[in-house]
Amino acid sequence: MITRLLVANRGEIARRVFRTCGSLGISTVAVFSDPDADAPHVAEADLAVRLPGARPSDTYLDIGRILDACRASGADAVHPGYGFLSENAEFAQAVLDAGLVWVGPPPGAIAAMGSKVGAKRLMAEAGVPVLPSLDPEAPGEFPVLVKASAGGGGRGMRIVRAAGELAREVESARRESAAAFGDGTVFVEPLLENARHIEVQVLADRHGTVWALGERECSVQRRHQKVVEECPSPGIPAELRERLCEAAVRAARKIGYVGAGTVEFLVKGDRVAFLEMNTRLQVEHPVTELVHGVDLVRLQLEVAEGAALPVTPPEPSGHAVEVRLYAEDGDYLPQSGVLRRFEVSGEVRVDSGVESGSVISPYYDPMLAKVIGYGSSRGEAVRKLVTALRRARLHGVTTNRDLLVKILTNPAFGAGDTHTGFLAPDGPLHGGHPHEADGAGADGAAADAAGTDAAGAGGAVGELPVLAAALAMAAANRRRAKVLAGLPSGWRNVRSQPRRARFEEAEVVYDPLPQGVTVIGAEPYEVILERDGVRHTFEVARYDEDGKVYVDHVGGCAELTPVPLLPEPVEHVAPGSLLAPMPGSVLRVEVEPGDRVTKGQPVLVLEAMKMEHRITAPSDGVVSDVPVEKGRQVEAGAVLAIIQEGTS
Repeated sequence: MITRLLVANRGEIARRVFRTCGSLGISTVAVFSDPDADAPHVAEADLAVRLPGARPSDTYLDIGRILDACRASGADAVHPGYGFLSENAEFAQAVLDAGLVWVGPPPGAIAAMGSKVGAKRLMAEAGVPVLPSLDPEAPGEFPVLVKASAGGGGRGMRIVRAAGELAREVESARRESAAAFGDGTVFVEPLLENARHIEVQVLADRHGTVWALGERECSVQRRHQKVVEECPSPGIPAELRERLCEAAVRAARKIGYVGAGTVEFLVKGDRVAFLEMNTRLQVEHPVTELVHGVDLVRLQLEVAEGAALPVTPPEPSGHAVEVRLYAEDGDYLPQSGVLRRFEVSGEVRVDSGVESGSVISPYYDPMLAKVIGYGSSRGEAVRKLVTALRRARLHGVTTNRDLLVKILTNPAFGAGDTHTGFLAPDGPLHGGHPHEADGAGADGAAADAAGTDAAGAGGAVGELPVLAAALAMAAANRRRAKVLAGLPSGWRNVRSQPRRARFEEAEVVYDPLPQGVTVIGAEPYEVILERDGVRHTFEVARYDEDGKVYVDHVGGCAELTPVPLLPEPVEHVAPGSLLAPMPGSVLRVEVEPGDRVTKGQPVLVLEAMKMEHRITAPSDGVVSDVPVEKGRQVEAGAVLAIIQEGTS
C-alpha cells in the first residue's frame, strides 16, 4: 500500500493528484523550484522539498534531485504527472531501483513509445494504421511535419512547406526538444492537414485487462498545442469509434502496458493514422472522468498497488468540454507577471495551478487552469463553460479567455466542424465559416444590446464598461478628497467643457452622460447603469502596481489603461527597435550590425516557457545594432535589435 506519494511535477497536475491522495488518506510530498516557492501546490502538500534553481533542467528534470527528495521526505511512491519526466524510462527505472512504487507504466513500455520512430514500427506490427516516416534531409514531398521523438505538447514540432526551410526547422525542433525533454531526436512525416485529432484513453492493470474509455476530440490547437478538448467527439460515428478503440487496445497490449495512457490518431474522412502514444495521464483527462464517472488518478494509484480492474469499463453518459486557460496574448505569446485576481465560478470544474496573487514565471508552461463544463448534452456543457468564462475574474496577466469564448460560440464549433486548422488564418474562427455568431448565448446577446462588449488584448471596448470605469474613478477621487469632498470629481467653475476620462484603449464623456444612460449607483468598486430600461452592474478593480482598471460585467472584462494628465518621462526607444515580446533567454542571434535583412527574416530566437519564439524583421532594412548576445536573459520590452528601413 502506498502511504506517502511524491509528485514529481508542479502546478495544476500536482494539485490534482494531491486532491485524490487526500480522499484516500495518502500523505503527499511536493517538490518546488525557487520560482515556485510560494506556489499553491507547495502549500497544499503535507511535505515539500526544494529543488534549487529555476530552469527545468536544474529542477523538475533532474532525476538525482527528485530521488534525493524522495529519500529526504520518506516518500514510498512517485507520481510523475505529465510533462517533465513523466515519459522518461530512465526515471521510471530509477524510481523502481530505489525501491519505490512507480505510478505509471513499466519502463519498457515507456521506452517503446518514448521513441516515436520505434513506436510507429511497433504499431504497424500490431495492425495499427500509421503514416510513413520520411528522410529528415530529403523527405521527397511537402508539406511535412517535423516532430520530437521524445515528447509532445507541441514542443519540438514544426510544419515545413518548402525544401529551403527544412534544415533550419529541423535544427530548431531539435533544440526545443532537447530543452523540454532532454532528447533532441526528431523525425519527419507527411502533414495530414485539416484532420481531426482524436485520442483514446486506455487504462490497463497487471492482470491482463485493458480498458478503452472512449475517445476525446482535441482538434482545436495553436502552436500544435491543444486548446479545447471534449468527450465524446462530435464528429466520430459509432463504427469509427469502435475501430479507434480496438486499435488503441491493440497498441496497449503490444507493449505490455499498465496504467493510464492515451493513444492518439489523425482522422480525415475514413482515413485513420496513428500519431503517438502518451504513456502518462493527459492534461485533458477530466473530460473522460466526467463522462465515464471515474477518477483516473485513483485508478492509477490502485493499479500501481496491484489492484485488478473490472472486466468492462463504465458506460459513458453526457458530454464534457474542457478549455485551457493560458497566460498569453492574441499572438499566442506567453505572458508573465502577477495574477492579481483569479476567480472562476459557476457550474464548471476548475483544475488550476494558480490563485489570486500567484506569480506567473517565464520558466514554465503558461497554462493557468483547465475549465471543464459537463452536461447531458454538448450544448449544455458548452453553455455552462461560456457563462463561467465570461463571468470569470482574471486580472493582472493577459489571458486567452476571450479567444476561448470566441471558439465556443463560433457556429462551426457549435456544429462540431472542428479540425487541426480551426485556428489558422483561413480557418473557421477567422472568417472561414459563412455565419459568424460570436455573441451567442444570453450573456452575449445582453452585452451586444447594451454596448458592453469586453475587449481582450488590443480589441475595441464597448461604451458602457469605459463609462463605468470613468465613474468609478471619479467616485474614488471624491472618496480620497481631504477638503470639499462634496464637490463632484473634476468640478470646475466654468462648465462649458464636458468632463471626460481618457484611457489608452478609449475615451468617454461622463458628464453629461451619454443619451439614454442613467446612473443608478456609482461607487469606487461598483457602478450600476441603466440604458433603455435595462440595468447593468459593473465591478471595477484597480491595482496600483500595474495602473490598470479592470471592469467585469456580464459580457466579460474590459482592461483599461488610464492616460495620466502629466505623464512621466519615458525612456526613448530608437526607431526600428525590435522589442522583446516577453521575458526570456536569447537562444540564438542570426544577424550582425551591417547585415541587410528582408521582411520576415529571422533576426534572433528567444526561449521562454520551454518554447522557442522567433523574432523576425518587420520590414526590409539594415541592422544597425544588436545590443544582446546568446545566453542573455532579457525582460519584456528590452531592445533586441535595431533595423533601419531601406536598403542602404
